[in-house]
Amino acid sequence: MIKETLSTSEKEVPKINLGLEEKYREQKVVEDKTIRAENISESLVDSLPTPSGWRLLVLPFTPKDKTAGGIIISQESLDKARIATNCGYVLKIGPLAYMDKEKYPTGPWCKEKDWVIFARYAGSRLPIEGGEVRLLNDDEVLGTIKNPEDVLHYI
Repeated sequence: MIKETLSTSEKEVPKINLGLEEKYREQKVVEDKTIRAENISESLVDSLPTPSGWRLLVLPFTPKDKTAGGIIISQESLDKARIATNCGYVLKIGPLAYMDKEKYPTGPWCKEKDWVIFARYAGSRLPIEGGEVRLLNDDEVLGTIKNPEDVLHYI
């Protein structure tokens, strides 16, 4: 009888821990409704519009609201940084993007899951819950970067 209780409780402990971790993750996502590239799931990407033609669907970089030193950045500064951002994460690429061999003789300038730089007012802004996405033309990409925080500046 004691062995059964121990073996049952040993099996239940991991289930409870996993359940708490999942519940905590759900609470964290609900509390912070800002969409960031590190929180993007395949189902969320699938629910976003698919770019047509030579367009790319890009998620603009969202800066963190607290610095590494613990300083909290004001909401006004974060809003200005979001609007003025010129870095983004490529979510989807249209079927005709980078297909013109005369215009792109060396091949595509970027691919899905790349961080790219684009002009401040480039593309069309589409508001979604938790932020916005942009539809850019393939020739509006100015370059690729490894880490958007390297080029970020706070206002």
